[in-house]
Amino acid sequence: MIVVVLIGLTLFETGPANALDGQSCEGAEETACMLDAIWSAASVLPSDKQTRLARPFLEVVSMSRDVALKRAWRSRLAVPEPRQTTDTPYATEKARMALAEGDWDAFLRDARSGGRPFNIGRPEIMAAGARLAPNETVRRRVIETMYELAGPRQRASGLDRAFEQADFGYALAELAMEACDLAEFDRAVALTADPDSLRYALWRHRITGNAGVLASRIRREADADDTHHVRTALEGYGAILQRGYCA
Repeated sequence: MIVVVLIGLTLFETGPANALDGQSCEGAEETACMLDAIWSAASVLPSDKQTRLARPFLEVVSMSRDVALKRAWRSRLAVPEPRQTTDTPYATEKARMALAEGDWDAFLRDARSGGRPFNIGRPEIMAAGARLAPNETVRRRVIETMYELAGPRQRASGLDRAFEQADFGYALAELAMEACDLAEFDRAVALTADPDSLRYALWRHRITGNAGVLASRIRREADADDTHHVRTALEGYGAILQRGYCA
């Protein structure tokens, strides 16, 4: 494994981001190969932007169970091991607060009205509520209410209803990815601002398997100006490292 890691590190040190455009990542070495692909995409960015990406990159690396792989990347990027946080996410905190003040009927009523705490981050708070649901029946009620509030697919853009709809789509897609529900995932992604995003492609492959086929896309779409592409790849593949494949 150490040899494989070192080979990967050498590749992105010595070659451009498109050097391995045609290569997919398969088998036991998928994780090492995919991380190589992601950092290869980062390597075309200016050094200051690479520095800003090092910590979130290592946070994803830390999700791997491969000790040698984690050690090699920490050494290469010279960044301390990410600190594990136990802070409760904002949306979870707000969902618990809403539930403490009433039952699930009240939770959904307040969500529909958009009153506090749903006046800020309603899709995320409702998604957190779905994760806190005591059973599948309640979870489905929350999810279907999210679809109801999202409404039919909007084609407009900007600070209008489509803005929150895209947030609902993102939150619903993440819930479906976590639940390994492909049909639900495709339904949700259609509501997002960018259904063809690399993030959603990687999340979909968590359900269907073999995310390594996207390695060439990660390298090919490298952006020398913006960190968004790399951050999207990290969010997408991070879910696979954290949760594993569904099948």
